[in-house]
Amino acid sequence: MLPVAQLFARDVPLLRAPEDTDADLLQVLWCPFDHPDHPTTATYWRSSPAISNTLSSPPAPDALQFPGYLPDPCLLTPEEVTEYPNPLELSTDDQQQLKDAARWRQAGPGWDEAYAPAADEFYRNQLSTSPGWKAGGWTRWGLTDPKPRRCSTCGSDMYPLLTIASLEWSSATASWIPIEDQATVAPSLYSQPSNPTLLDLARGYDLQLYMCPVSAEHPHLELIQ
Repeated sequence: MLPVAQLFARDVPLLRAPEDTDADLLQVLWCPFDHPDHPTTATYWRSSPAISNTLSSPPAPDALQFPGYLPDPCLLTPEEVTEYPNPLELSTDDQQQLKDAARWRQAGPGWDEAYAPAADEFYRNQLSTSPGWKAGGWTRWGLTDPKPRRCSTCGSDMYPLLTIASLEWSSATASWIPIEDQATVAPSLYSQPSNPTLLDLARGYDLQLYMCPVSAEHPHLELIQ
């Protein structure tokens, strides 16, 4: 198993531990082989004061199926953003309103007239589910329609824990580029800074992890979108 992410609750306000633990540290690992179409993950909730021995660098893997399954070590700078549900989670009436360019023009200077022929794409790319790695947030649907995410042990509705992304942004979601990176955007979207971890999952999609709110011992859910 390879280390993928280590998050402290003090750094990520939306990081939510299950009810049966007061842990403040989330560690995510995965097997760098397809099972069957993405790496199988493991989640560990720990109490940071109880950790005494730490590694200065992650151990090198003995073998891996794809280079894109080996994360390039990097530090995170968490940033809180506002995002909205994927259009597939909205009512039919709301989806129809998103297609009305006249309504968007009334919203002010934030509207991009280039989206006029397909105004709903403005919502999808600029306001809906933020791209990139994130804790919590809305689900990026597309490969499938929205579906229930319930715990296989107790039946509770699971909550979004972590999104592991191939890219922090794409050409369609450039408005999400952090201000500090806008002047250094690389020509290739598959190089830094849009892909600091150098991961490539399922042809550029995201691996989303969901957690049971009741117990850390209940299995988490993995979803590719």
